[in-house]
Amino acid sequence: MPRCFRLPWSWPARCAPRGRRVPLWLAEAALVVAWSSGFVGARYAVDHAPAFLVVFWRCVCVSALLLPWALASLRRASARALAAQAGIGLLAMAGYLAGVVKGVELGVPAALAALIADLLPLGTALLGALFLRRRIGRRVWAGLLVGLAGVLLVTQGALAWGDAPAVAYALPVLGMLSLAVATLWRQEQAERDAPGLAAGLWLQCVATGAAFAVLAGMEGGLAPPLSYGFAVSVAWTALLSTLGGYGLYWACLRRSSATRVASVLYLSPGVTAVWAWAMFDEPLTGSMAAGFAISAAGILLVVRGEPAAAPPGRPARRGMARPPGCGASFRAGKP
Repeated sequence: MPRCFRLPWSWPARCAPRGRRVPLWLAEAALVVAWSSGFVGARYAVDHAPAFLVVFWRCVCVSALLLPWALASLRRASARALAAQAGIGLLAMAGYLAGVVKGVELGVPAALAALIADLLPLGTALLGALFLRRRIGRRVWAGLLVGLAGVLLVTQGALAWGDAPAVAYALPVLGMLSLAVATLWRQEQAERDAPGLAAGLWLQCVATGAAFAVLAGMEGGLAPPLSYGFAVSVAWTALLSTLGGYGLYWACLRRSSATRVASVLYLSPGVTAVWAWAMFDEPLTGSMAAGFAISAAGILLVVRGEPAAAPPGRPARRGMARPPGCGASFRAGKP
């Protein structure tokens, strides 16, 4: 039995049998739920410990959990591939989280920071079009704008400008662009050169943990508070937000385009509102439901506007997009 059958959740795309592959739409739905958990997890965590300290221990826990499954792939990967994954992690986790968290700490309203972070689909599409010369059709652009309109409708009741210094508002923007660059970098990386999903996420967490060790240390030390709230905060963000959120994000990116995967996150504000209703008794409104539906319509436009990739084991039909990193092997029917 090939080695890729050991861990179903980290199967490479070329090894996963078609009958056992989770449908992409189901993986994307799980991604939205897991990604949205990070916002309510961060809100819960700030009442129990500094945000940077929580992120540091979250990375430590995920690194310890993933190491047994990552070792074999780490031994086989080249130094260049390992360095690339560490760089992707610094951009996708350290850059994104530090930008959003520090912006909020300096006075940017949390809802506004979350809205800026939700510009990721547009940021990813713009960077891909400008720097990678990716063609993006009119229907996709229309879907991205419709999805953004839905996000605005969901978050309108909580938006405020605040009185933070001007530089603080740039931090969430830089964090969003950092994740967009990491997304495009990961998709441009040839799949044959990348370590497995578990190994890649392990490297990203190690690199991010090192960065946040410095940031948290500057704020007062790395010792974890011995409290129930801190333990719940770390467990929540480690299991749901990192293993679930980032793990599913990279897994979906292996099977679809960067624009589509990022656009699915337009649904996260609506799902976050449900999380907040369930955990903090925050109200749900009709405008939130309407905004969620509008975002879903925008995502449907993006999905229909993008060329479909061929199923595993089949060559692409004319006019279909090749999955990232396939090169000549794809033409031979080997994704």
